Amino acid sequence: MRRTNALALPAALAALALAACSSTAEAPAESGAAGEPIVIEHAFGETEVPAGVERVATVGASTEDALLALDVVPVIMPRIVWGSEESGMYRWTEERIDELGAEPPALWDETDGIDFEAINAAEPELILAPYSGITQEDYETLSSIAPTVAFPEAAWATPWRDTIRITGEALGRSDDADALLADLDQQIADAAAAHPELEGKTSMFTFITAADLGTIGYYAPDDARQAFLEELGLETAPSVVELSETVDGFYGQVSAEQADTFADVDVLFAYGDEALLTAMQADPLLSTIPAIARGSVVLLPDATPQAAAVSPPTALSLPWALDDYAAQIAEAAAKVG
Repeated sequence: MRRTNALALPAALAALALAACSSTAEAPAESGAAGEPIVIEHAFGETEVPAGVERVATVGASTEDALLALDVVPVIMPRIVWGSEESGMYRWTEERIDELGAEPPALWDETDGIDFEAINAAEPELILAPYSGITQEDYETLSSIAPTVAFPEAAWATPWRDTIRITGEALGRSDDADALLADLDQQIADAAAAHPELEGKTSMFTFITAADLGTIGYYAPDDARQAFLEELGLETAPSVVELSETVDGFYGQVSAEQADTFADVDVLFAYGDEALLTAMQADPLLSTIPAIARGSVVLLPDATPQAAAVSPPTALSLPWALDDYAAQIAEAAAKVG
């Protein structure tokens, strides 16, 4: 059942959490000193994280991979449905847990919202939700369980690098997080260097379904999917940049009657398979988009690991998918005249 009011946790636990929030607000500790708490600012204020936490729960997405990349197995994480294995985790997440020789974390079901009871039962010392959509009410309830770190500014808008940085900071391991990011950056640079033909090509990450060819969805330039393409050398199409200026959030959509707006797109990205491309090429409006007409389309089969790995990329999914993804993009870009 979805919880619309704060969970009725034991009064003593709630009182302790309120006392902790009060002391943090009155006298925030200096961050970074050995053995001292770390204070992290976020959209709902600031959170004091005790030094040396080991039991970490996650809410939202991607953070479990950042933890595992830093050799920390979460005590509980959301059960993944879209693009996951039968285990309720992504393939790369499972592989990393196996590498660490660790037991899998407990999973909570987010179908009906945040399962506060399951998270509380896992007895976390810290709850991380830097890439999530938690509300102020969710945050307050989670904070009554353990210190909780929310997203820096907006829901579901934290760049994947910041998710790693925040996770490392909360663990008191910012240097390790920086080293991890440096390694990932080098992998991206190597992939881009291997495909110089991507440099300067324009791109658009879209959402179109065969069931509704009358609507063209597009992700804004600061969405993690679109931003990642720029790291590989592609540019966001000017049409997408202009349209996104009027969008409140990371996603917008227009009628297919405006298909000619996207004539400046060299490579188009879509969730679907060859059947979707065939349907788009047969559609009288969508087929006027040059990228669709010539087949310069990168198809990511919906609800598969291949699609999930870049939606958005994570500390573990990026190395898992990068080479194949770059090669797929290069194949689509080669069709540009």
